[in-house]
Amino acid sequence: MTISTRLQQVSSQYADKTAFEFMGKETTYRELEIGISTFAFQLEEMGIKKGDHVALLLGNSPHFIISLYGCLRVGATVIPVNPIYTLDEIQYILQNGDVKALIGLDLVRPMMQVFEKTVPSIEHFIVCETSPNQDPFTSKKMKSFTRLLSAIRPGYVGPVNELDDVAVILYTSGTTGQPKGAMLTHQNILSNAHDIGDYLSMSDQDRVITTLPMFHIFCLTVVLNAPLLRGATLLLLPKFSPKEVFEIARERKATIFAGVPTMYNFLFQYPEGKQEDFTSMRLCISGGASLPVALLENFEQKFDVQISEGYGLSEAAPVTCFNPIDRPRKPGSIGTSIMNVENKVVNELGEEVPVGEVGELIVRGPNVMKGYYKMPEETAVTIRDEWLYTGDMAKQDEEGYFYIVDRKKDMIIVGGYNVYPREVEEVLYRHPNVVEAAVIGVPHPELGEAVKCFVVGKDGLTKDEVMTHCEASLAKYKLPSSIEFINELPKNTTGKILRRALKEQLGVS
Repeated sequence: MTISTRLQQVSSQYADKTAFEFMGKETTYRELEIGISTFAFQLEEMGIKKGDHVALLLGNSPHFIISLYGCLRVGATVIPVNPIYTLDEIQYILQNGDVKALIGLDLVRPMMQVFEKTVPSIEHFIVCETSPNQDPFTSKKMKSFTRLLSAIRPGYVGPVNELDDVAVILYTSGTTGQPKGAMLTHQNILSNAHDIGDYLSMSDQDRVITTLPMFHIFCLTVVLNAPLLRGATLLLLPKFSPKEVFEIARERKATIFAGVPTMYNFLFQYPEGKQEDFTSMRLCISGGASLPVALLENFEQKFDVQISEGYGLSEAAPVTCFNPIDRPRKPGSIGTSIMNVENKVVNELGEEVPVGEVGELIVRGPNVMKGYYKMPEETAVTIRDEWLYTGDMAKQDEEGYFYIVDRKKDMIIVGGYNVYPREVEEVLYRHPNVVEAAVIGVPHPELGEAVKCFVVGKDGLTKDEVMTHCEASLAKYKLPSSIEFINELPKNTTGKILRRALKEQLGVS
């Protein structure tokens, strides 16, 4: 069974139940299944066959859901792409990914017209209309998403997909060089959606706020696939807005919210957000980056709701660890291994380290990717003896809870001593006038490296205050050598703070 065939079963079981709500319109599971079936049939009619690559240049919308499952139904491999990437970034993915068809909103139609000339491998451009007044298509390669769906074709089955067939290729941003395409099989996608749904006790009674970007694996598995396979209802938001999150949570009685730490910070800082808005919320989920403990505790106290933090990466489809909801949650921890997935902490030789010691987190399970597309050498470095080497430094306690210390490459070595940026950032977040913070290593003539802090602070906060605050909690070699106030920290589209962008600004490698 694949995720596509499983969704067919769910759609039959919950035919009259709302699958998702978007812009005031409800779509039932029956209507969703008809849309998927019709779109898959139309793709086949266009010549899209099993194994072909189809890129999605879409944001959060019904277009994305129907396109994703329609492509999987026909046996195609889906390549979700961030629509706000630059022309060059997208073109690289389209060319490297050997894309045969591109599906995008009408807002990116000018970009599609460029790709029609520069990426000859693309045979079809499917435009998803957001308004009725569209310019006529001047190219045979351009097709209307709405028109394709109008020729209803229920009951389309499509070719048989094997569990080892590649379902999705996710291009990871990476820190150096070009992005790498992580190949996730049908087994990777289905197993992780099933296991995280079990772990978080998702059911048909859940109403899930879907504001994380669907093209990102966190949303794709935890907020899209897992809930839909349980017959839950998705409350779709085109983009993140604290005001709209609180409104939809209150008005639509949401039960699950998933976000990255930056989202929780914006929600916490939003002056009109009230505890009553979250009275129906049974679970808040955090992932994508480490959630500062001070923010977690402040948020939970303000809104009287528990945040469960987990961990994952694109190459693992993505979830490997999560704080359990039926046992004590440990602030600062990413929780324990989810079912069917193994995590362990190892040294440079790949040997497991004792409890409490820091090493690299490695992962094994049915969720681990097949490899990087057209990059066998990179694959061999990342996957060794079935274990995925994450590049994250972690430690484990005696009860099996894991803690991410930091990215291996972000570690700062000050005079021979290891300093993990997250440790300094946790201290900074405990200051009541620090809104956001990021820490990087910078060259030092005597110590090799030194700690530099970037701080978004409330009015009146001074560098002396910040330094005095740090001195009370950090060893001398961990103290900032410099503090820079900044209006906003650089972030990616999921809201994750980008330390590498800060390094690039300073010319630090």
